[in-house]
Amino acid sequence: MDFSFNEEDRKFQQEVRDWLDEAWPAEMRERQSRSALEKMSKDDIVRWQQKLAEKGWAATNWPVEHGGAGFTASQNYIFDLERARVGAPGVLPFGMSMVAPVIMKFGTDEQKSKYLPDILASNVWWCQGYSEPGSGSDLASLKTKAEDKGDHYLVNGVKTWTTLAQHADMIFCLVRTSNEDIRQLGISFLLIDMNTPGISVNPIITLDDPQPGFQEINMVYFEDVKVPKENLVGEEGKGWTCAKYLLEFERGNAYSPTLKRSLDHVRSIAADQQNGTGGTLINDEDFIARVRDVEIQVLALEFTELRILSALSAGQNVGPESSLLKTRGSELQQAVTELALEASGSYGLAFDGSVPVEGDNFTPVGPEGINGIAQDYFNTRKVSIYAGSNEIQRNIMSKLVLGL
Repeated sequence: MDFSFNEEDRKFQQEVRDWLDEAWPAEMRERQSRSALEKMSKDDIVRWQQKLAEKGWAATNWPVEHGGAGFTASQNYIFDLERARVGAPGVLPFGMSMVAPVIMKFGTDEQKSKYLPDILASNVWWCQGYSEPGSGSDLASLKTKAEDKGDHYLVNGVKTWTTLAQHADMIFCLVRTSNEDIRQLGISFLLIDMNTPGISVNPIITLDDPQPGFQEINMVYFEDVKVPKENLVGEEGKGWTCAKYLLEFERGNAYSPTLKRSLDHVRSIAADQQNGTGGTLINDEDFIARVRDVEIQVLALEFTELRILSALSAGQNVGPESSLLKTRGSELQQAVTELALEASGSYGLAFDGSVPVEGDNFTPVGPEGINGIAQDYFNTRKVSIYAGSNEIQRNIMSKLVLGL
């Protein structure tokens, strides 16, 4: 496989660079750089996603007939690489990269025409209702119940770890519509309006959360929530098929562009930090050897991602190899943030939670690029757990990839 860019790819790369220089303004870059974990407000996220949509680059994984970008595998990689280079965010995955592919594959024509245009235009904010208290990696044990009431379902239950549910207009949910000997057979996939009476959202405040309003995860409660039958995606009791298909997209993302940028960040911090013996950390043989070891692993992941992206461009699904990407990508995220925290030294103790808001006069603690290092470290402890823990991913790979 030839991994070098051809002339057309290089022209596209320059187009992306030129567009990002104009579309991702210095003001937004400065605000994001001063934000722990590079947190952005809902308005900022929506405004950026709408800029991507206007350019036709919001839905990179959608087919052209639904308004997708129609990127080749190399263009997809180039776009992620250049976006990561300047620190511009992508799109929130819940609508664009997760529920939309499910609607395209399993939804009715009416569901496609109703939901896909608003997802593409970022007019509707989606969240994911999978995990429950006591049902995480063993998702098939979920208990949120949807009773058939003729023209609607009546939903009761609880979802947890629901990212940014406080902003959401819609939630896609796995619910139990029947009790079968094989638990997966009794699960259905519902689309639920978050403004429906009976839904309440309570925040879960975590150690890495900055100011109120910027917290990420929530509990979502359903009490006698009426959901129209036309909001069922696919067949009743076949929601597990939808869920497995969706998880290929949740787990099958490219990690390497952002990881490479993060490693550059580690090096820039290490170049300014003393190693305790009169030199800088970047010249510490032990530290730089660990950086290079992680870099080699990132490069190996990059080539694997390119190979899988090539398969996608040929019309294939990611399949069980998405578990490989998720496992290695999340482990390397943790490795890079460990290096960054070590490189930040005592400045990491400040753990400043400031975010740019109107009237803010916040000044970062320590050298440039240090703010938020500790929060980033703590935040990435969860990446090996969500979307199916890495232990579960290894079980999937051993069964479906290695045939064990």
